Order: sequence, then structure tokens, then C-alpha cells
Amino acid sequence: MIFGKLVAGAIGLIVGGPIGLIAGLFLGHIFDRGLGQTLQAGSAENIARIKEQFFETIFLLLGYMAKADGRISQQEVDHTEMIIRQMRLDSTQRQRAIDLFRRGASPEFQLHSTVSAFVEVAGRQPQLRQTMLLFLISLALADHGIEPEEHEALGTIAALLGFNRLQLEQLLRMAQAQEQFHHRDAGQPDSPDRLQAAYAALGLTAAAGDRELKHAYRKLMSQNHPDKLIARGVPEDMLQVATEKSQEITAAYDLIRKHRNGSR
Repeated sequence: MIFGKLVAGAIGLIVGGPIGLIAGLFLGHIFDRGLGQTLQAGSAENIARIKEQFFETIFLLLGYMAKADGRISQQEVDHTEMIIRQMRLDSTQRQRAIDLFRRGASPEFQLHSTVSAFVEVAGRQPQLRQTMLLFLISLALADHGIEPEEHEALGTIAALLGFNRLQLEQLLRMAQAQEQFHHRDAGQPDSPDRLQAAYAALGLTAAAGDRELKHAYRKLMSQNHPDKLIARGVPEDMLQVATEKSQEITAAYDLIRKHRNGSR
């Protein structure tokens, strides 16, 4: 790829003569390298590779988290089966997911190398690493709670993905608050605690202005938009998780707007 070298070199030659040409070629080389990496990251081949790695990593890490307390309970097995049903996997995918889960729960499982392999494939996509962590949190919350051992395992995984403890705790608070709006009964009364949970679901407090509220909502909806997730390399099988997350976020946002409109 030489587009950047040609353009920057020509500009450098016109502006600074031979020295400008050399400087322009150098800058053009940097541009071409960055552009090449960007195009490669978005290629169909690379997206397919990321999807494969994402699927594999998710179920390996779920197995690791389930075994974090030293044993796998029947509840955790049922929980994993529920996730598989939620993703509507076919028989082949289902068996592969189970095999990966068992590998992740085995004593021989190598956590660091597994996460490192995913980070390497994800490349310069911090949003994809966050998506991985958010999916793990959402799936861990599917049985309506995170055990202390799971919490510690999530902390280790988050660090390997490049997130500190404060960032993890913020994501956990948001996810746990969003969980309160999962398949919400429309007839359920709105309480101050529920309103507070709605703000927490969007990562805000009641002091947030209308513009900040709308920005937070749009950002979260964008993060869970199916087209964007697919473009990043999230397998289609896992889009149901994002769809339900979007519904929870929308329910929380609607509650806040209803309260604010009624207060005016």
C-alpha cells in the first residue's frame, strides 16, 4: 500500500524540496501502515477469525469462572445450559460449547494464554475487549447473582483484558442495575429504589442533566447494536444477549424520562 507515500511525498516535495520529500515519504509510510492495519482489521477473513475466537473464549472463560470455587455445581451446569438455549445454538455448536466449558473448568486450563490469544486477535479494538467483559458479566448474572469466587475470577479476567478494578466495578454496578429491568412487568409500580436503579443502569446519578442522560443512553444502545457487534466480530449466536441488554437499558431510560416528564 503506497497511497499515503505518494500523496505525502508529493506534498513534501512541493513544500520543502528534497528534504520535504523525505519527510513526506516517512509520514506517508506511517499513514499507509495504519491504514493497512485498519483495513485488515475489518476484512471478512479477520472478522471470521475474531468470531471464532470470541465464541471459543466466552465458553472457556465461563467454565473457568464456574470452577472458581473449586467445584461445578448443578446450578452452574443448568446456568450454562440456559445460556446455550438462549443463544439458540444448533446441536454441533451446542456440543462444542459444552466441550469448551469443560476445558475451561479443567485443572489444565491456561487462563493467561487464552485471554492473551483473544486480545491478540482483537487487535486495536478496545471496544471488542469491553464487549467480551460485558458479555461475561451478563452471562454470569443470568442466574441473578455473582458469587465471591466468580467476582474474583472476573477481576482477574478484566485485568488481563486491560481493565482496572474500578472500571470492572462500574460495569458490574451498571449490569446489576440493568438486570432489574429484565422482562419487567409493565404493571409493576415505580418506586424511588427502582428509579435509582434506572440511573445506575445507565451509569448515571439523578444529578445528570437531560443532555447527559440522552448521551449515556445512546452510547449504551450503540454498544449493543447488532450491526456494530457483528462488525467487531461478535458471533451472531450471541446477539440475543445484546438484544436483551438493549431492552433493559431502554426500560431504564423510559422510566427516567417518565419520571422527569411527570415532574415538570
